[in-house]
Amino acid sequence: MAAYILRRLLLMIPTIFGIMAISFAIVQFAPGGPVERIIAQLQGHDVGATARFSSVNDAMSQTGSAAANSKYRGAQGLDPEFIAELERQFGFDKPVHERFFKMIYDYARFDFGESYYRDVAVIDLIKEKLPVSITLGLWTTLLTYLISIPLGIAKARRDGTAFDIWTSGVIIIGYAIPGFLFAVALIVFFAGGSYFDWFPLRGLTSENWQELGFFARIGDYLWHIFLPVLALSIGGFATTSLLTKNAFLDEIRKQYVTTARAKGLTEGRVLYGHVFRNAMLIVIAGFPGAFIGAFFTGSLLIETIFSLDGLGLLSYESIINRDYPVVFASLYIFGLIGLVVTLISDLTYMWIDPRIDFNAREAG
Repeated sequence: MAAYILRRLLLMIPTIFGIMAISFAIVQFAPGGPVERIIAQLQGHDVGATARFSSVNDAMSQTGSAAANSKYRGAQGLDPEFIAELERQFGFDKPVHERFFKMIYDYARFDFGESYYRDVAVIDLIKEKLPVSITLGLWTTLLTYLISIPLGIAKARRDGTAFDIWTSGVIIIGYAIPGFLFAVALIVFFAGGSYFDWFPLRGLTSENWQELGFFARIGDYLWHIFLPVLALSIGGFATTSLLTKNAFLDEIRKQYVTTARAKGLTEGRVLYGHVFRNAMLIVIAGFPGAFIGAFFTGSLLIETIFSLDGLGLLSYESIINRDYPVVFASLYIFGLIGLVVTLISDLTYMWIDPRIDFNAREAG
């Protein structure tokens, strides 16, 4: 067991190194960059994501063939010393390999530097946005499991009945609806859109949250997160419910269940005393992975729609603005979290069912 964990931990090193190396290489070939962004601002061009290429083309048309002799497009007419100073400021005066290995060395010590444009340490920026993303990921996963597991068990017990058929139709329709589209519908109906104004549309808490009592704060917090969490959860019900149902059906049809029933055990004792532990192995063990999935996927649009300033929105804005320290730090942290959670998922299997032998599994 200890040897397995050690091997997995050591394997994380080349894995995260490969993730960062590939991402770093892709960025080197991507058009634009922080230096070009500063140049575009100085030239009076729009530096938005959709206007970057048009501003470059305008600069090239103004300078003619001289653009081919410039390292940065649109830099004609600017003092070369100023361009060199920009390169030193952003660290681009060093060779690519030197910049990469310095980044890896710093990241190994969790030194992520400062944002190019926010004048704040990247780690502080991520800490500031993290509560929003954790809130969405944690509550989405809990809500999905709390509803899907009992629903899946009920569907397994009533397999083939009218209840099973219509609930399957409902969850499949829910799975087919994009989360952001469902979020817009929730706003239209329940957040002051066209019908009811029952829920707030911005932030995790109200402006007077500090003035509220303890239970009033809890109520205010739940009031704010209800719609975003519901919008993120809608797609997860189908997968977990059907997985739970199929796992229970598979176990119910096994010989030990027939034997338990023949001994006179009640249906509830058979189901929850024998079947539940075996059937829920794959479902419960997948909880860490499900949390990470909810943490990472779909959060950008949901955060934007409900005006929640979390990591999804931060990462998107950093990519658009070419704020590379934030981009690479987010990627590094997300990669580490994903690798650790994968290990936790494997260990959860053993915690639920001690019969699992990691060494035997690896040998097989």
